Amino acid sequence: MAARDNTKEINIGGVKIGHGNPIAIQSMTNTPTSDVEATVMQIHALEKAGCEIVRCTVPDEDSARAIKEIKKQISIPLVADIHFDHKMALMAIDNGADKIRINPGNIGSSDKVREVVDLAKQKNIPIRVGVNSGSLEKNLIEKYGGVTAEGIVESALDKVKLIEDMGYDNLVISIKSSNVMMCVKAHELIAGKTPYPLHVGITESGTVRSGNIKSSVGLGLILGQGIGDTVRVSLTGDPCEEIVSARLILKTLGLREGGIDVVSCPTCGRTKIDLIGLANEVEKLAAAYPYNIKLAVMGCVVNGPGEAKEADLGIAGGIGEGLLIKKGEIVKKVPESELLNVLKFELDNWNK
Repeated sequence: MAARDNTKEINIGGVKIGHGNPIAIQSMTNTPTSDVEATVMQIHALEKAGCEIVRCTVPDEDSARAIKEIKKQISIPLVADIHFDHKMALMAIDNGADKIRINPGNIGSSDKVREVVDLAKQKNIPIRVGVNSGSLEKNLIEKYGGVTAEGIVESALDKVKLIEDMGYDNLVISIKSSNVMMCVKAHELIAGKTPYPLHVGITESGTVRSGNIKSSVGLGLILGQGIGDTVRVSLTGDPCEEIVSARLILKTLGLREGGIDVVSCPTCGRTKIDLIGLANEVEKLAAAYPYNIKLAVMGCVVNGPGEAKEADLGIAGGIGEGLLIKKGEIVKKVPESELLNVLKFELDNWNK
């Protein structure tokens, strides 16, 4: 049985995670939260891409107050990200945040943590306890001889216990590291030691290219073991790219259905059409359709038709032209310039 099947169910603004619920996809806005218009615009774009929970930073009072207006204009749960000032957590909860993310180690004394916990309990708002390898306490670094997976896990569980001792267990845990294998090990260690849902991700993973590789490897190893209840692919780029990547990772692992699976050959000297440009255009086109089908884009006549026949829909290139293949059968031959439009027509009429 997967670890996620045994975790506690937590309700985040109507999205239920843990206890075998589908893994929820998260992202974080990079607009100033106090800029309501820009933040709402970005959240709408994230929603359209498939984001199910969104997090916004709350560094000041203007941002905390903005949550109330933002919430009126979006339809997915909003998580308030708090650091250093517990008053921002209190204001965020009062203004309608669906969950707050805190590191109890950096918002002050236990009395300040208790204020946050008490208000969260009053409003029944989940608390995400977040610990990153970069914020590991000095005593744990000394205990384990450096920053280690064991230290990250101990730090997180210590903070969870602090909140439990204050009488609250509506919790989600996040333990992250930019070191992929350390992050994997930490999740393996903590999965059997806590009943709470885990938010997983490789933090500070880098640009769209390097971040996708690190996240795919790390999240593949973690999620593939049945660990993790929500996920974020952290990228230095447009947050919508995080959603595209997260959906593809989950689909590749068999943890999500829906959305077209585009496969394309790597090109070789036999390719006589602009396969690279065509494949990129097909991928963009396919993203707009919810069908759970396989679409093949092949570049030559040697193995293209055979590969494309294994897909629900496909094209196989020739010399300036291509074959349209549907459910294993060659439908027709069309000029290269018409291939994309032909595919669009087929997708527009797929279920008709």
